[in-house]
Amino acid sequence: MRRIDGASGPELHTAADARRDQSYFLFRTTREQLALLRFPLGGMRKAEVRAIASELGLSVADKPDSQDICFVPNGDYASVVRKLRPDAESVGDVVDGDGNVLARHPGVAQFTIGQRKGLGLSGNGEPLFVLKLDAARNQVVVGPREALRVRSIMLREVNWLAAPGEPFDCLVKVRSTRAPVPARVTPAADGGALVDIPSGEEAIAPGQACVFYEANGTRMLGGGWIASSQSARLAA
Repeated sequence: MRRIDGASGPELHTAADARRDQSYFLFRTTREQLALLRFPLGGMRKAEVRAIASELGLSVADKPDSQDICFVPNGDYASVVRKLRPDAESVGDVVDGDGNVLARHPGVAQFTIGQRKGLGLSGNGEPLFVLKLDAARNQVVVGPREALRVRSIMLREVNWLAAPGEPFDCLVKVRSTRAPVPARVTPAADGGALVDIPSGEEAIAPGQACVFYEANGTRMLGGGWIASSQSARLAA
């Protein structure tokens, strides 16, 4: 990430090395906090940083890149969920959109929205994907890939790093590793926002972050938590 002083104060921009950018995870940073933050490596690429570390004789110069969530041992996120929500490991049903039971699952904590493999389904029908995790009913809801595509997203607790004002066009990211897509954001009176994505997006889940970026720039404008979404098929 980079902190750049703009005409109206400090701004948060993506890193010079797009592959290492972490701005998505900082969407909750307030303007007051941003005024105190500095990102000395934001304008450099990873190879440059490693070269400097090597020149200084630092042991981390050749340290392998981390691939896992830092607070999850061995990448086993399910074990963390198990400690926090033991009920998420209860056996339940895999159902289709009409509620028909297709299989059994070992616990909703083992699945993510958009997942295809490991559903315990077989046959020659069309591929099925996880559309929803219903913790209250302990169900994994599956359906065709086209049902994953979302056109409209409602956000809650939006944090603005730029004054929202009227509805505006921008780029949004719904996952840290996913490329941003064009969208129109309409601020809501309750502190949330409505995000319309003309091209649609897949595998949207409540609790994920949706982050806004300038349509023709590198500035991060803010973001919020996904509260709900509407299928592209219903919005069409």
